[in-house]
Amino acid sequence: MFARVTPFLLFSAFLLLLLVTLSAPIIDAIYLFRLTLDADSSIPGTSAAAAVQFGVFGYCVSDVEASVLGFGRNRAATCSSPRLGYTVGDTVRRVLRADRLDDFITRTTTAVLVLNPIATAFAFVAFLASLFMLRRERAFTRSRIGRHTTSVETTRTSRLASFLTSGFALLAALLATATFFANIAVVAILRNRLRDSGIDDIRADWGNGVWMTLGAAIALWIAVVGALCGICSCGRSRKTVY
Repeated sequence: MFARVTPFLLFSAFLLLLLVTLSAPIIDAIYLFRLTLDADSSIPGTSAAAAVQFGVFGYCVSDVEASVLGFGRNRAATCSSPRLGYTVGDTVRRVLRADRLDDFITRTTTAVLVLNPIATAFAFVAFLASLFMLRRERAFTRSRIGRHTTSVETTRTSRLASFLTSGFALLAALLATATFFANIAVVAILRNRLRDSGIDDIRADWGNGVWMTLGAAIALWIAVVGALCGICSCGRSRKTVY
């Protein structure tokens, strides 16, 4: 039975990785990390906050909220055009009031995020292979005891489909794990660079896309175990006919 759950796990992992791949600027609600600037005005009772959410193929400058005596005002968000290995633009530097962001977020740094769509592709291939695991193989074994002949019908998960699924799922799990650590490393490096440069008013936080990648990696590793159970025929059932 555990082997038959594998397609569901692989589809869940694929869906999570796909959503992360389609993160900002395509889906601005999903992002890998966010830079937030909290600025206090010299005028008493006024303040402003700005944030930029970064995804796999770009970024979105979120609503800028200005507060005057408790009354807020928002400015519509703007997003960059999708591009692999992107760099920050003038809008980001102006909103965050930092001219040296190009030194912190380079094209090489963001190019590492290409692991996200690659892991998504392997998870999808593993899911397609796992669909054949739902097809049960039948085998008959006959034995004779005295005058009685016993026939045992065995149904089990297709070993070939389980073997292919385990192979692709293992590659997808390794890629998803590497992707998770790469996403974590991008934010960690950015935090260190901001701290070393003395920029204290900009805060770097991990986004929901990082934890979605972690969930996908966990689901993929469990799916690998399920596919291996299919190879070992852990999901077999027997029916005895006299």
